[in-house]
Amino acid sequence: MPSRSTLMLIIVACLALAWWLAHPPGANISPETRALLANAACPLPPRVSRGEVPLQTQAPASLNLPSIDGAKLTPLAGFSVDARVLRRENYYADAGAKFSPVDLALGWGRMREDAVLDKLSITQGGRFFYYRWQHTPPIPVDEIVRSASNMHIIPATPDVARALDSVKSGDRVLIDGWLVRIDRDNGWHWVSSLSRTDSGDGACELIYTCAITRE
Repeated sequence: MPSRSTLMLIIVACLALAWWLAHPPGANISPETRALLANAACPLPPRVSRGEVPLQTQAPASLNLPSIDGAKLTPLAGFSVDARVLRRENYYADAGAKFSPVDLALGWGRMREDAVLDKLSITQGGRFFYYRWQHTPPIPVDEIVRSASNMHIIPATPDVARALDSVKSGDRVLIDGWLVRIDRDNGWHWVSSLSRTDSGDGACELIYTCAITRE
């Protein structure tokens, strides 16, 4: 007959097993936390400090990104942005939807402040975002241009895609990844902007996104 101490060990082991079965590893990890666990195919670039302007860094020559739908992705620069989501727009049928199903219009600096945004009408469409005001702009137009952008988000993993699904207007987000160029064999290409001061066609960032964190 087992001793009293042996019986206690068996009971403890059974309780531990029952808890483990009810709480498998990763069951309570949020999509945002999972998104931070970037895999080897999508290492995180240097991260922007909270509240600072977007950080763009040099892409290492050794970095190779996986192809998507037969297209080649070339990293152009590391990119990290801490911003407010001004709007989001989903895309399903255009040429870029296989890569980037969502555009986020993001603002930083004074373009995340309610006092400024309350005086702007912000919309999205056709892979652009637009801002309008009545009478006079709440801040200089060149400051709006360098403090906001429409960004095409390419989820690097299913966990990043799930984190992206939960992002909504008004959220504060931290996005880390790589600005890229996409090329198909038929000559079609899509190239990220590498400037925060441009506007119009070609001014959007195309981000192969390793991590999205909502704050």
